[in-house]
Amino acid sequence: MLRWTVTFLIIAIIAAVFGFGGIAAGAAGIAKILFFVFIVLFLISLIGGRRSV
Repeated sequence: MLRWTVTFLIIAIIAAVFGFGGIAAGAAGIAKILFFVFIVLFLISLIGGRRSV
């Protein structure tokens, strides 16, 4: 999941450099959503891992 976030972030940076504002904004938005999903899943697995016996 974190790999997809980094991929979309790189796409956003490259698109911004070449001046494609719409594509850069879209890729950055996807990267942001994937990053927050990754953080939530990480916290859930961290909490769930502590409860295992």
